[in-house]
Amino acid sequence: MMINEFVIPPAIILIIGAFVLPLLRKKIRSIAFLFFAFLTLFYIWNLPDGAIRIAHVMDYSLILCKVDALSRIFGLVFSFILFAGGIYAFHIKETAQQSAALLYAAGAIGVCFAGDLFTLFIFWESMGFTSLYLIWARRTKESRESGFRYLIYHVFGGGMLFIGILMHISETGNIMITRLFSGGSISSWFILLGVAINAAIPPLHTWLSDAYPKATITGAVLLSALTTKSAVYVLIRMFPGWDILVVLGVIMSIHGVVFAVLSNNIRGILSYHIMSQVGYMVAGVGIGSAMALNGATALAISNVLYKATLFMGTGVVLYTTGKDKLNELGGLVKSQRLTMCLYMIAALAISGAPLLNGFVSKSLVIGSAGEAHHNVAMLLLHLASVGTFLSVGLKLPYFTWFSKPKDKNLVVKATPKNMYIAMVIVNLLCILYGIMPSLLYKLLPFPVHFKPYNMHHLVETVQVLTFTFIAFWLFRKKLKPHKGIFLDFDWFYRRPAKLTRRIFVDSTAMIFDKADKLVEYVTKKSVDFGRNPYIIFGKFNPEKSYTPDKYRPPIRILLLSVLGAFIFIFLLGLF
Repeated sequence: MMINEFVIPPAIILIIGAFVLPLLRKKIRSIAFLFFAFLTLFYIWNLPDGAIRIAHVMDYSLILCKVDALSRIFGLVFSFILFAGGIYAFHIKETAQQSAALLYAAGAIGVCFAGDLFTLFIFWESMGFTSLYLIWARRTKESRESGFRYLIYHVFGGGMLFIGILMHISETGNIMITRLFSGGSISSWFILLGVAINAAIPPLHTWLSDAYPKATITGAVLLSALTTKSAVYVLIRMFPGWDILVVLGVIMSIHGVVFAVLSNNIRGILSYHIMSQVGYMVAGVGIGSAMALNGATALAISNVLYKATLFMGTGVVLYTTGKDKLNELGGLVKSQRLTMCLYMIAALAISGAPLLNGFVSKSLVIGSAGEAHHNVAMLLLHLASVGTFLSVGLKLPYFTWFSKPKDKNLVVKATPKNMYIAMVIVNLLCILYGIMPSLLYKLLPFPVHFKPYNMHHLVETVQVLTFTFIAFWLFRKKLKPHKGIFLDFDWFYRRPAKLTRRIFVDSTAMIFDKADKLVEYVTKKSVDFGRNPYIIFGKFNPEKSYTPDKYRPPIRILLLSVLGAFIFIFLLGLF
């Protein structure tokens, strides 16, 4: 460990960039965005191993930057995808989106290099609030409502994380980020709950499938890469070997592909597959062996790359047609042949096809499950791979580009060249790591002795892809997309919404309305009585002037009034 006061947290570069951009002319802001992203990438690459930066705040020593193999590889891929995302969004001149993107990436990179829980929490929360703008910036009713649900989830998750951190410090007196052991104190479970929300572990995942399809075209690229993968980083760092994560990871992988097959929104399909792919990583963390943790890390890096490309491809479709539903698309292959080809490279990568990065990273996780004798988990993860290719590699491209056009009068705009350039750059890494896996493996936190290109693995993968394609072609009409949505766990707050509104909103409003009218009635009667007390003896017209001579109450009423007054005075005397 080398304490170096000249080492600054890489996130600081992006934070400075976020505040500098608004001061620049519009013509050079996109170039400046790329400059700060590339500078961060270059700086992380050249950080010395073991470098550490400490800041003393009150009685605590905060580790603002701590460099090791795990933090470096996540920091590199986050800054790289920020750079590629800047190229993809080069035509966007909205300063708020650009600054929010830099701050969002700064939060994710800050989490990776944080050495203490307080620093981690600060960057963790900054991710939630800055990424929110990339959803709201689309400026539609759906994005606004989805953004509020996204905010509720992340505020709740941040609260659970903060409670866990405070309890952990109270129990141990230690603020350093360390490995937590399964079966430990309640504070560990609170921290895990807070991280699980950002990792989109069911049933705390619906924020992802709800918000990402409604984000801006360029913002969704960063959303797909940063939030869930930074959560995976924290899981690798703090929760390796927790058996419950194996179960949750397998559930995630299956749940994600099922709803991806059912989804009609092209970016909704990809959003569910974020959850499915993160499920592999969570399962790898739960297994906890060196091979499994390497697999979780390698798959996280690979997922950032091909998932970003997939969102770029569907973003091109949305940008050029204004539509993102499969039942509204079709027949675009003639006008978007290059987009389709670039998309398919990433689709084959996420499906684990040979010669691509998904093949050399996903097999690490599945192989580690078999090595640890988690045979059921291994089989279910194989099954999830079938669903991945079925939905992302076959259903989405077929009904988007190859099927008969649903709208023959659909106007397709030209695609900005910078979008293609970004997709090419990211795809080149997907191919490079697939052909030369050693380039990826040498960046992993543990030595790798796994050989992905063996005959068994190759034959197995080719069989899965081939039979999945045959099954899709035979039953493609059954998979024809239909208008509408399938409710996930959000059924529990969407379906009862009307009943909940009647109980907690309409009924409450009615009670307040009745109370308001009652107060108004009592006030009016009190005022009328003050104007003429004789109103209690009969009808009173406020427009008519009354005098005691013109209005005499019955004598019995007067006698009862006098008797009541004597009784009141008597009781007053007793007490």
